[in-house]
Amino acid sequence: MRIVGRWLYGLAAAIAVASAGAMAADAPANYRQHCALCHGNDRLGGIGPALLPENLVRLRKQEALEVIAKGRQATQMPGFADTLSAAELAALRDLVYGDVSPKPVWSAREIEASRVVHSKIEPLARPAYRADPLNLFVVVESGDHHATILDGDRFTPVTRFQTRYALHGGPKFSPDGRFVYFASRDGWISKYDLWGLRMIAEVRAGLNTRNAAVSSDGKFVAVANYLPHTLVILNSDLELVKVIPVADAAGTATSRVSAVYDAAPRKSFVAALKDVKELWEIAYDPQAGDIAQGLVHDYRYREGSFVPAFLNPRRTQLDDYLDDFFFTQQYNQLIGASRDGRQGQVVHLDVRRRIASLELEGMPHLGSGITWEHQGRTLMASPNLKQGVVTVVDTKTWRTVKQVATAGPGFFLRSHERTPYAWVDAMMSPRKDTLQVIDKRTLEVTGQVTPVAGKTAAHVEFTRDGRYALVSVLEMDGAIVVYDAATLAEVKRLPMRKPVGKYNVHNKITRSEGTSH
Repeated sequence: MRIVGRWLYGLAAAIAVASAGAMAADAPANYRQHCALCHGNDRLGGIGPALLPENLVRLRKQEALEVIAKGRQATQMPGFADTLSAAELAALRDLVYGDVSPKPVWSAREIEASRVVHSKIEPLARPAYRADPLNLFVVVESGDHHATILDGDRFTPVTRFQTRYALHGGPKFSPDGRFVYFASRDGWISKYDLWGLRMIAEVRAGLNTRNAAVSSDGKFVAVANYLPHTLVILNSDLELVKVIPVADAAGTATSRVSAVYDAAPRKSFVAALKDVKELWEIAYDPQAGDIAQGLVHDYRYREGSFVPAFLNPRRTQLDDYLDDFFFTQQYNQLIGASRDGRQGQVVHLDVRRRIASLELEGMPHLGSGITWEHQGRTLMASPNLKQGVVTVVDTKTWRTVKQVATAGPGFFLRSHERTPYAWVDAMMSPRKDTLQVIDKRTLEVTGQVTPVAGKTAAHVEFTRDGRYALVSVLEMDGAIVVYDAATLAEVKRLPMRKPVGKYNVHNKITRSEGTSH
């Protein structure tokens, strides 16, 4: 009987393994039945986001499994725990984390075909509401994929509308502040009219996008893509102007674009490359000087090979990769670092080379860096994603002035010209609910706020006059909390759905030294 029992147990186990394998083999069929309608047969997205390994890199596999099983709150994503077995759920999860074959293509043809015009731009003499259009905040609520336009004087919502899934990189504004451009993680670029309160147009510029930048003349939008390896140039109406394949000078290695920003005084976009040790500058000024290709015997007599600089990359060779960077206020130098590096690089855009190195331990978040004047010199400061410290550097000597100890690793550092304080979060630490206030004169922590005990607090932005600081409580039942920037007293609290960031029109278009550009 024992032998028979063991045989039956083994048979049952074998049947279970075979059944699990069969269910796993049905993952493509289950995807077509349950997922394709929203996410596309090719997993490139539809009304739902693209389901590609490159787009899911920040989502842990266990979290993805829970989303498939339980659905995602405040979206149209249902849960399938009652429909599919545990093995089938796991197989679906593994499917979407696997590569697509053949590799997805998103070329000029696909970009042009994706463009949608929602409404015409009306010639308006003034906004369709009573509020200062330059003191508006654009609040991105990732909890249910909406944006709220907030009156920065009364702290009341002007309107609220649905956005694309997973907006990333912060919205960018036209030079006059009338239009705002959003970039989503899966490549959609949206143009919204802040005066007429309507969506104007949308286009899908890539499949996995990092961020977008708007030119200082308002004519162009540059889009940094992880997939495909391209830098896309659109005009202000989101019509395709150019797709720039991203590869090294030899053309042997392609690269993801980790960030692109507008260098307004230079009339150019500057892009950091994730996989190639180069920095690119792309002029949008038709009068920009030509770019030399290779060695030039005599520039005066143009003895060499040249290409037009307009919308073509001018390369700076680097000693290390750049994941992110920010400019000095003169925009002739930038400070950047790679995620796994121990040093920052200071690159001079005119001489096109590294001019200094910075000792930056941990993982500095230089894209959130700020500058200010201090005793006759300009200081730069950056939070750190791995260490509880804000690094303060003299931008003339490039030496560290001070390491300001904070409550924990943080993501955002923000200030304003009219306040003596800089605010930093500790959202990567157990003290994620507390923001600390650093006195820019003494370089000491002088205060703190805790909007909601135990809830993540981050991303400070100031009103255009610097009088009030707005803080995000990054929870589904979150809020925007308004503080008096001088006394740190709470002024108002507005419920929001996971407000990941809020962006003041005036501070952005004037390139305030206290916020990201």
